Amino acid sequence: MSTKSAVITLSLAATAAALTGCSVLDGDKIDYKSASRGTSLEVPPDLTQLSGSTRYNVPGGAVTANALLATQIRQGDSKNVANDQVADVQIHREGNVRWLSVPREPDVLWEPVRQFWMDNGFVLTMDQASIGIMETDWAENRAKLPQDFIRNTLGRVLDSLYSTGERDKFRTRLERRSDGGTDIYVTHRGMVEEYTNNAKDSTIWVPRAADPELETEFLRRLMVQLGLTEEQSRAVVQAEQASGVSGGSRASTFGGAAIVNVSGAPSLELQDDFDRAWRRVGTALDRTGFTVEDRDRSQGLYFVRYIAPNAEREKPGFFGRIFGQGTSAPPPVRYRLQVQSQGAVSHVQVQNEAGQLVPANEADGIIKLLYEDMR
Repeated sequence: MSTKSAVITLSLAATAAALTGCSVLDGDKIDYKSASRGTSLEVPPDLTQLSGSTRYNVPGGAVTANALLATQIRQGDSKNVANDQVADVQIHREGNVRWLSVPREPDVLWEPVRQFWMDNGFVLTMDQASIGIMETDWAENRAKLPQDFIRNTLGRVLDSLYSTGERDKFRTRLERRSDGGTDIYVTHRGMVEEYTNNAKDSTIWVPRAADPELETEFLRRLMVQLGLTEEQSRAVVQAEQASGVSGGSRASTFGGAAIVNVSGAPSLELQDDFDRAWRRVGTALDRTGFTVEDRDRSQGLYFVRYIAPNAEREKPGFFGRIFGQGTSAPPPVRYRLQVQSQGAVSHVQVQNEAGQLVPANEADGIIKLLYEDMR
């Protein structure tokens, strides 16, 4: 019996117990504290991409604790209002991208943000302050497990047999702004366990769509880590979601996206100026799982690693076959993604390490992958 079958059996038993009068306890919607590091679920982002979209393009803007403070004072409600020292955190939204802006240096914010993820039960597999990127290991949201009679009674004895069949990982990117402040982005990637055959005796892990609600919730929690109270952070996020415009901010959505041909190579055309295109490309790279090794905003360059979907895998040798080793993935290839803008239109092209445009068949997969997230 597979792990998933065992989980189903336990769930059926739990349901029966619940129907006999045992109540189901409601817990927090997010609880990764019991997540433990296990077998890596990492797959090349281009091998098994989802057909679904993570887009939720709605009007956006920026909501600040200062703006919320002014509104509450005008309405005569001054309790639980952010004070001056915590009123510097802003939440922004443009199209399908949300981020925090904080007028503090990245090196000042790095350790609090790092501690934030560890306090929420995650193990960091990437922790590179030099490029401003940290990433968690795959973890399970245990709050999704049923709080039934069997689990509550036997506790940890059977807890390891329960599984949601889902895993999550989060990437945090800190970017220094020209005014000395920092923009903080949080992006989600998900995997789901699926049966490989009708007999349901084996399973595999495949990608599932990114969850924008999870991204927003962790941004909200990060606001608390940076000084706001729970009440303040919830009010700021609710105000941003309800109005899209606050404190003089203008509603904002991203422009369109299209695949075009530039200089004989497939390119991504965005109806956005450089700042917005840069944010958009960076978030798409994070959500689709590219390994970003470095970036140079002044030249519009992202330095990434990528494995092509049609790359041949190396077959195991004689002893490898004896010991059951599978085919090994080819080494990733390094590319440069360049964002170039002219007014309100930007283009993204794929270059090799030397800065030359790669052949069309090579660039096509990367361009299409980014387009699926941004169109």
